[in-house]
Amino acid sequence: MEGVLAILDQLDSSRERVLTAIEMLPDEALVEAGAVGKYSVADLLALQAAWEAELVTGLMRLNQRKKPEQLLAALARPDVYDAERYTEFAGRDLDLIFDDLQQVRMQLETWLEEFSERDLMGRNRYEWFGGKSLKQVILGVCTEQEAAYVADLERFSQQWLDEHEDEEDVEPDHFIPLTAVLPEVDDDEQPD
Repeated sequence: MEGVLAILDQLDSSRERVLTAIEMLPDEALVEAGAVGKYSVADLLALQAAWEAELVTGLMRLNQRKKPEQLLAALARPDVYDAERYTEFAGRDLDLIFDDLQQVRMQLETWLEEFSERDLMGRNRYEWFGGKSLKQVILGVCTEQEAAYVADLERFSQQWLDEHEDEEDVEPDHFIPLTAVLPEVDDDEQPD
């Protein structure tokens, strides 16, 4: 399962960079249009979740020895797919977007374990992918898409934080300080 572990490492590294880029942004910044092109950060994350959900469905179909038609259609016309999902997910709640992003990634990781090294690495294993291995398709949908916008997210995040540094409450809405989750210790209860 060396191939699966390598893929998982790449998926984790890519996602970590995206989440690190936006971790200090409050909700108002996450929904601000124009963070990357016309998209807000929330739009990009919703699109990423949609792509990965499509990938999970495609892996399920491959596992059933069926053609992943919807995934292939999305891969053939990514701009059309993005436009349709953008319209579908416009105004989606941030909590749902983050939940979707996490849930679909967990499903993807589970499905990866269903495929052998040969299934993942063989360039001609699945004829529908035109000579690409399943690993290449997975990384294309996940890490390559994230790589296409992560530097812009980093720039947007830094610029937004710089522009709002004088505001008192620029702490992200989804950030929970450790003091909020650590139990309070009464001075009388501390060991001698």
